[in-house]
Amino acid sequence: MKHSYLLLSFLFVACFSSAQKTITSKPSILNYTTEVVVSELNIPWGFSFLPDNSILITEKSGELIHFKDGKKTIISGMPEVTVRGQGGLMDIELHPNYIENNFIYFTYASSEGTERGANTTLMRAVFKDGVLSNQKVLYKAYPNSRKGQHFGSRIAFDNQNHIYFSIGDRGNRDVNPQDITRDCGKVYRLNDDGTIPEDNPFIDVKNAKTAIFSYGHRNPQGMEKNPFTNEIWSHEHGPKGGDEINIIKKGKNYGWPVISYGVNYSGTKFTDITKKEGMEQPLHYWDPSIAPSGMAFVNSEKYPGWKGNVLIGSLKFDYIANCYLENGKVIKEEKIVEKIGRVRSIEQGNDGYIYVGVEGKGILKIIPN
Repeated sequence: MKHSYLLLSFLFVACFSSAQKTITSKPSILNYTTEVVVSELNIPWGFSFLPDNSILITEKSGELIHFKDGKKTIISGMPEVTVRGQGGLMDIELHPNYIENNFIYFTYASSEGTERGANTTLMRAVFKDGVLSNQKVLYKAYPNSRKGQHFGSRIAFDNQNHIYFSIGDRGNRDVNPQDITRDCGKVYRLNDDGTIPEDNPFIDVKNAKTAIFSYGHRNPQGMEKNPFTNEIWSHEHGPKGGDEINIIKKGKNYGWPVISYGVNYSGTKFTDITKKEGMEQPLHYWDPSIAPSGMAFVNSEKYPGWKGNVLIGSLKFDYIANCYLENGKVIKEEKIVEKIGRVRSIEQGNDGYIYVGVEGKGILKIIPN
C-alpha cells in the first residue's frame, strides 16, 4: 500500500526564544511515497529494529509484538500492564550492545504498590530467539495515581550506556514537577543495570529521588540522543500552547509549571511569566500546540537536504514536523506527510530510512523517489 506525496517546504509561524534567529530559505522539493510495512496496529507507542531488521513493537494495550518475515508474533512473558487513560505499554529501546547481551528496555504503567491506580515503570529483559526472559524492574515511580494523564514516556541511551527515561507529572502539576523528593515530572538517569550513577545530580541531597537527572517537566513523549552532538534531546506536551523541545542537562530545572508559554485548556492563565532565573528556556516551542509524540534525528544519506534535521510527530495535526537545525537551534520547520494520521512514534531504521508509527494504521516507511 503506497501513497504519493510532494514535499514542499512550508515555513509556518512558530515561537522562538530570544536567543534564536529565524532564517528563511527557498522551499526544497522532494518527491516521496509512504509504504505500509506493518499493518493493523492500534497505538504503536514505540518500536525498535533488531540487528536482523525485524521489529519489536509496543502496543499501548500491553502487547509486545515481534514483526519478522512479514508475520506478527505476540511475545509472552510480559508484565501485567495497567491501561489507564494515557498509560499502558509505552516505549521500547535496545541496549547499545544488544548483539552481545540481548537486553531490551521498556516502560509501562504498573499498579504495583499499596496505593490504588498506577504509575510509570521501567523494565529490562532479555529477548533472544523470540523468547522474553530475565525480566527485571529497574525503576517504579511512586505513589500510584488514579489519574489517567501524563505517564510520559520515552527511553534513550547516552554514549556511556546510561539509560534515560521520562515520566510525566501525572496530572499533579502543582506538586510533582518542582519537588525532587517526589517522582513524576522528571527525566531519570540510571546505569544499564538499574543502579544509580555516582555522578547523578541529586545523589547527596537529603530525601531526593537520586535517579532524577532533570526536573520541571510536564509530559515528555519524545527523547533521542542527538547523533551529531551526543546530547540527550527531549520534547514534551505543554497545556494549550507551550509544547517544547529541550536539551536535557544535568540537574537543570525546566520550569513547569512556574514558567510556560502555554495557558490552561480553558484559556485562563496559570502563570504570568515565561522566564525565571534558574530555569531553562526551551530550545524551541510551539503555539498553538501540536501534541508532539515520537522523535528521530536524520543522519543517513537517504533524504537529500534532511541530514541533521530532527523529526517530531504531531498527534493533533496528523503530520511530522521536519525541523532544520543550525548551531543547535531550530531555524525552520516543514510539515511533511500531512494527513497521515496521529503520529505516535518515529525511528530511523538500520537501512537509513525513516519509519513512522501511526495510530490505527501501523508502521509506515518514507521512501524518497
